[in-house]
Amino acid sequence: MSEREVFILGTGLTTSIGKNTRENIDSVTAMKTGIARYPREDLPAFLQYKAEAKEYALPPDIPPKQEGQMKFLNRGAVLGFCSSCEAISGFREKMPDVPPARRALYIASGDFTKVGYDFMHPALKDSADSNWQRVDQEKLNISALNKVNPFYLLESLHNNLFSFLSAFMEFMGPNTSLASLSPNGGNALELAYRSIKQNKADVAMAVGYGNWITEIPVYELEGLGILSKCRAGVHSYRPFDKGRDGFIPGEGGAAVFLASSDVARQWGAETGGKILGLGNSVEFSPDQRLGVPEQVIRRNILTVLKDSGCDISDLAFIIPHGSGTQKGDRSELRSIMDITGSKNDVPVCGLKPYTGHMGAASDIAEVIFGIYAVKNRTVPATLNFRETEKAFSGLKISNAPRPCAKDRFLSISYGVGGQSSSVIVEVA
Repeated sequence: MSEREVFILGTGLTTSIGKNTRENIDSVTAMKTGIARYPREDLPAFLQYKAEAKEYALPPDIPPKQEGQMKFLNRGAVLGFCSSCEAISGFREKMPDVPPARRALYIASGDFTKVGYDFMHPALKDSADSNWQRVDQEKLNISALNKVNPFYLLESLHNNLFSFLSAFMEFMGPNTSLASLSPNGGNALELAYRSIKQNKADVAMAVGYGNWITEIPVYELEGLGILSKCRAGVHSYRPFDKGRDGFIPGEGGAAVFLASSDVARQWGAETGGKILGLGNSVEFSPDQRLGVPEQVIRRNILTVLKDSGCDISDLAFIIPHGSGTQKGDRSELRSIMDITGSKNDVPVCGLKPYTGHMGAASDIAEVIFGIYAVKNRTVPATLNFRETEKAFSGLKISNAPRPCAKDRFLSISYGVGGQSSSVIVEVA
């Protein structure tokens, strides 16, 4: 098996703080959040906070036939499509150099845009009685023909963007579509990385997209007790802070375009960074339920350090998952403390308060934020962080931008059930 170096050539971001990578990086530098309040009489006050992607940039050269096919994409998939187009935008003219069968594509969808049956509401409203107890079937049929989007089923499929994007960009090599929660985006990145490293592809795209801001997902997340009560308004999402009480949901798309060292050299491309190693682990809670294990990311960090040949002291900073829940953050910080020991001078930063939690998109977005932070020689600030718990007071959790001189960083994601994914990137 031939093992090759894998470089990040292009990035794409569409979030609540920007419609492209540059706007997103500028917003993080300015410590600007995309979380806002959207008042609604039918929602409790704390459920009115979210991070909505208000703008997105579709490429201007979409062929008419494929432009028509875009009506099958739901909102989250469109955000993922925009980020993918940005990631590859500087290399479209060079793509004919790579046969379609040597182009890999891995897409992660943590998207809930079309969860529920709201598409049927207009027809049901027309055909139900005043108490919503009886439905006139004939009226329902007639109204459904006129008021229900005939493509509602297609819009709900998690592999819809995969089908569209693989045809649009002619990525016909190793591929798959993943549908899960975090660390789903990290899984897609690892698959893309290994397809090149193991010489199964020469270029690869890893995409993550998610929409967690529609009504049913918000109510389900609230039912799990993991959403913030937003007592501090837009400043309520505060990972690692002792007053944390959960996260605020968001939506967005993130993509990275990868290439082998041979392709990068042939194209004369300026690389965004080199992936040194990736790792996946699963930890279980003592009761074997879906709680958070005591040290949810410890083994995963040790795995990726070994895979990359790095020491913890080589890192400019660490970007944990930072869900903002009491148990989740405590488990992550406990894992980091156990590994760093007396080397607690590695800065830690949580980045989801900028964009809200975007599911699979956050996993890849935070890798992109990390790349540009190292390029700018800055450890990003953890928005809204004031003070952590006494047990973790020795950690250097950043509450303001601070300088860094090292070229490598670690980004980590974990999810329900104790699964975690991490990556170490070296920035040129």
